[in-house]
Amino acid sequence: MSPSNVLIQTAGSIGGRILAEFLEDLIAAIPRIVSGAVFLLFAYLVIKVVLTVTRTVLDRVYPDEERLIVDLSVAVVGLFCWFGAALALLTIVGLGEVAASLGTAGGFIGLGVAFALKEMIADTVAGVYLLKDPDFTPGDRVETASVSGTVSEIGLRKTRIRADDGELVVLANRDVEKKWTNRSRTAASPEATEAAPADAEPSSTE
Repeated sequence: MSPSNVLIQTAGSIGGRILAEFLEDLIAAIPRIVSGAVFLLFAYLVIKVVLTVTRTVLDRVYPDEERLIVDLSVAVVGLFCWFGAALALLTIVGLGEVAASLGTAGGFIGLGVAFALKEMIADTVAGVYLLKDPDFTPGDRVETASVSGTVSEIGLRKTRIRADDGELVVLANRDVEKKWTNRSRTAASPEATEAAPADAEPSSTE
């Protein structure tokens, strides 16, 4: 037998073993692949229900003009749900070590992003409180730590106040929410207090 024929037979034998091992691994992985596909479908349905319920609840809490808060909240919930589903899927298909590594890396990334966006997050949280506060609404005259004037607009991150000199001042919500006074209500309180005795009926002495 010539050397070339020996090489061809050897290559064919090696290729056959590689193909056989690949087919065996593929057949062995079929149950995990099927389980992963079923889990992915189930996770999709569950996450869709969760996001629908979340949006429905938030729509009842926030009015239409605060739609940005609802969209942001739903997006954050969806991100966490899909990340958890992805880690679970990797574990089901036999990549548990990869899932653990991604979970750890995701935690560090989340901490880094949260630290980098801490001021934005603080503004957003303060904006939610200001938007829900009935004593802080557009048209009210307020006094903050840096400016006094009339509230012009309340955003998710910033509040615009028309100062007493007519200048429009834009403030971060975290700076406004720390300390502010509603001068409209404060000014109206003494008038209401003085009007009350005048409207009261004289008590009977009999």
